[in-house]
Amino acid sequence: MKNSIIAFLVILTSFQVNATIKLPALFSDNMMLQQQSNAPIWGWADKNQKIKIKTSWDSKTYQVKADDAGKWKIALKTPVAGGPYEISVSNGKENKSIKNILIGEVWLCSGQSNMEMPLKGFQGQPIKNGNEIIVRSANQNIRLITIPRATVLEPKDDFEGKWEVASPKSTANFSATAWYFGTLLQEVLNVPVGLIHVSYGGSSMEAWMNQEMLKDFASAKIPTTKEELVKDPNRVPTTLFNGMLSPVIGYGIKGCIWYQGESNYERASEYMALMNKMVSSWRTLWNQGEFPFYYAQIAPFNYAQFHPKDNKEEYNSAYLREAQLKAASVIPNSGMAVLMDVGEFNNIHPMDKEKGGNRLAFQALAKTYGVEGFEFESPKYKSMEIKDGAVTVSFDNVENGITSYDKEVLGFELAGEDKIFHPAKTVVRRKSVVLTSDKVTKPVAVRYLFKDFAKAELFSAGGLPVSSFRTDSW
Repeated sequence: MKNSIIAFLVILTSFQVNATIKLPALFSDNMMLQQQSNAPIWGWADKNQKIKIKTSWDSKTYQVKADDAGKWKIALKTPVAGGPYEISVSNGKENKSIKNILIGEVWLCSGQSNMEMPLKGFQGQPIKNGNEIIVRSANQNIRLITIPRATVLEPKDDFEGKWEVASPKSTANFSATAWYFGTLLQEVLNVPVGLIHVSYGGSSMEAWMNQEMLKDFASAKIPTTKEELVKDPNRVPTTLFNGMLSPVIGYGIKGCIWYQGESNYERASEYMALMNKMVSSWRTLWNQGEFPFYYAQIAPFNYAQFHPKDNKEEYNSAYLREAQLKAASVIPNSGMAVLMDVGEFNNIHPMDKEKGGNRLAFQALAKTYGVEGFEFESPKYKSMEIKDGAVTVSFDNVENGITSYDKEVLGFELAGEDKIFHPAKTVVRRKSVVLTSDKVTKPVAVRYLFKDFAKAELFSAGGLPVSSFRTDSW
């Protein structure tokens, strides 16, 4: 009799273990779901087990069956922004509730250290006004989640973490760029905003791509052993896609912001093609169409210090900024925030993250949400006209004109057929500049701040800086 009871308890315990519902970290209390969408939710249960999901916003019950591996997934129809709500998940034996859910606008925030840099700053590297922002950051309508660093060979399906309500305790360690982006969206749109932070300092773009995305790039060596991850694993192709991005793929988002490129500056010639491939592939995996993708152009910095003995012209970070500038015209539903005015000569992590976050938000507010009446894109080189030794350079995105704030513009250069550039004298007009040089009587090419480090000199009337650019391809 005693043995029979023991056997029964063992069987019962085994059943209870198998019947346990497991939800990914993405589906935790305080989470944010994308409004007016079919928002996916998934988890694990026993093999072929039936799962019921009930949503409090419409009292609707959904049913789904776990597959042979125990995984289940279903889409929930979400209403307009609001909350708080609850979701209950049941298998008939166990019930799990997700509480304090808001519905609003959800954005993925990814990249390397300048996206990762928290509001409290890195050690010895502060964020401008960071402490003041942190102490005022409590906001029930902003929800945050950060995916922890992980570099692995195979795709992960979950991580350790949870959604948090914005408060000084949670925002201090959260991405400053993402915070400025999200808070401006929340203020202007007056809806809840959720931010999913997935970044890793020093990471290459290739690390955020999988093997299929990289098959046409011969320079990308796909790792097969853990030994290959010992040194700089954040720059090894596929490792961050597997360890950090994979667990969030498919979560309902409105769009993505991206701040990366510093670790690719030595290979600028491939960057545009890599970026185009990454964005199109991410969109395919998310299966949400061409969701918005807005990104920050890397700020000027003295990258030459990394090459004291072998500094090459191709290491000039202006080439990487050029690749990013061109990418905006190749990648559909994208836009770039120019950061020529925040760079620091000896600090690759500019302390002014407000400008970058706000300018990314400008892109989203104008292009994704249709807010009108403000400038959201920097002036961009349009054309040049050469006449009597003078070059008139015209720009797009200058409806209200350009300005140097009454300061002398020294960053333009002219070259003749000898391909030698000389400083140009610059006269700023309302929507163009006129360039001349005593040393270039027959100019054929123009460059503006096309250097490793330079400070912005030319802006739109709305304060958006002109990117470095060149008209030649030498």
